Amino acid sequence: MATITSVPETSRKQRVYAGAKPQTRRGRKLRDNLTGYAFLIGAIFCFALFQWFPMIRGIVMSFQHTKRGVTTWVGFDNFVRIVQDPSFWTAWKNTFYFTVLALVLGYVVPFVVAILLNELRHGKGYLRILVYLPVMLPPASALFLFKYYAYDPSDAGLFNAILRFFHLPTSEWMQSPTATMPAMVIASTWMNMGAAVLVYLAALQNIPGELYEAAELDGAGILRRIWNVTIPQTRLILALLAMLQIVATMQVFIEPLILANGAGTQDSATSVAYLIYQHGFFQNDLNGAAALGVIMLLVLAVFSAVYVRLTTKQD
Repeated sequence: MATITSVPETSRKQRVYAGAKPQTRRGRKLRDNLTGYAFLIGAIFCFALFQWFPMIRGIVMSFQHTKRGVTTWVGFDNFVRIVQDPSFWTAWKNTFYFTVLALVLGYVVPFVVAILLNELRHGKGYLRILVYLPVMLPPASALFLFKYYAYDPSDAGLFNAILRFFHLPTSEWMQSPTATMPAMVIASTWMNMGAAVLVYLAALQNIPGELYEAAELDGAGILRRIWNVTIPQTRLILALLAMLQIVATMQVFIEPLILANGAGTQDSATSVAYLIYQHGFFQNDLNGAAALGVIMLLVLAVFSAVYVRLTTKQD
């Protein structure tokens, strides 16, 4: 009686693939990553064309002088000329002032609003839409709304009407050198806080509820729970958004351009970004504008490096 012998599975596979060329580990890894590399090409091309090339071109232009189509290398002459301009220091003073006010108001308010929305039980979705609605408006439209409706210095202005209702003195807002910068910060905060609120809400919802229950059992009130539980648990998000907000507010441009018509009363609204725009488009000084842009780039780079260094040590 004939016996049937089974062939092992491994031997069958060896016979099937005996003629195939074995692939190296590096070759298999390269083949698997080809799709990813293909998708990266488009992103790298866009970054190179719209980010890296203009930045490198601006750095090169800051060391040049162009007149009637003739370009010559002048070294650091553009930087010296820009620094000696009195408007340079006024613009940096206004920019730092705007950044500090934005941290006091525009950084704290979204976090407080997010905490309040997180504590609600009903209507949370509708209130999220209401908070995020200003972000969906074009910035120019929102700023014109503030300029001609909220900041109208006459009795028809919304904010002056609110001040009169509480029997407080009214303001000229954008026509006042002292009120110009706080008014711009209020408008900027209203326009941009929706995105920060949603980020904070996502971070707050990831905090375990057991931590709040333990704090309540220990007799902690709302303020102590926020200080001892909420802030430590969202520390990384708070640090990240603080850095992003400082970098963004130091590049403030559209607020003074629309609300204060650029410089504002007694140069109270001139920012560094607006000064770059003024050099490039009004004075036709592209090399000076490039030099001022390089200075801003260095300031933001140094700040970012120091900030990352300090936060890394704390971690």
